[in-house]
Amino acid sequence: MTTDVTTDVTTDVTAEATSADASPATAHPASHKELSARRDSRHLGRGRLFLRRFLRNRLAVVGVLIFVLLVAFSVFGSLFTSYAYSDADFAALTQPPSAAHWFGTNQGGNDIYASTVHGLQRSLVIAVSVSVLTVVVAAIVGSSAAYFGGRVEKATLAVIHFLLIVPSFLILALVSHRLAGDWRVLIAVLTVFGWMSTARVIWSVSTSLRERDYVTAAEFMGVRPLRIILRHIIPNLGSLLIVNLTLGVVATVLSETALSFLGFGVQTPDVSLGTMLADGAGTVTSAPWLFAFPAGLVVLLTVSMTFVGDGLRDALDPTSVTGAAGGRR
Repeated sequence: MTTDVTTDVTTDVTAEATSADASPATAHPASHKELSARRDSRHLGRGRLFLRRFLRNRLAVVGVLIFVLLVAFSVFGSLFTSYAYSDADFAALTQPPSAAHWFGTNQGGNDIYASTVHGLQRSLVIAVSVSVLTVVVAAIVGSSAAYFGGRVEKATLAVIHFLLIVPSFLILALVSHRLAGDWRVLIAVLTVFGWMSTARVIWSVSTSLRERDYVTAAEFMGVRPLRIILRHIIPNLGSLLIVNLTLGVVATVLSETALSFLGFGVQTPDVSLGTMLADGAGTVTSAPWLFAFPAGLVVLLTVSMTFVGDGLRDALDPTSVTGAAGGRR
């Protein structure tokens, strides 16, 4: 995949150079249109190849279906109940699942179904936001360090290595608890301490990309460094970024769940899957529904994204035997 993208980028740079040197009398707009059409055709062909390899992986397809159903449940699940997650039914305290309360109620009379819908929605927002932000920050920092090299590279790696050895979980817990467990603050804190490992991997891969001919050609043409990084280096890390984005959702869900379970994440009156697990942990034997439903959603979410991440890695990696063989596990 990287070789194909590199060839396309080199072709783009060469075409730009030819267009710049050619006079109006010798330019051929039709040939440029044909070149663009062939380039679009190659991109479309690669997209179909990746999709076909991904669909061969049955577990990956199952993971996509589960994730889509979970997202649909978090968005439209509240339409099937008259209760909000903050409503309390004092006539039904700690009641098992029934026709009135599908998933039962907790000690305060809150409907577990409504709480589960809202908790899944909150956990998904946190997980996807943190995963996207960490990948963006890691891609820019890692590729920039590799491209500029020298003192910039050494300083960036020193900061990354320092942050990697800092007890981030304790800092996450203290900061989140100090700021009253606001989920927006939790997103910011998880992003600040979640990009370093990915950035180091991206830096390692980008050190070879900065030596490619298309980067040298772009520098010779006077293209600005930021444009080279954003257009010629980061796009060639596409497969790595996509896989890290997918698996980052799993890591964030587990981190948010752990923090909320320990009382350092999302705080009441808001609800997340982690807070629901914390509330139900002490009543697993007496009121198992308080723990079973949020735990089941956490398992489904993490398993589905793991399957999707494995499928994307196999589909985007041309050397993957699993993707080429049909994804049978």
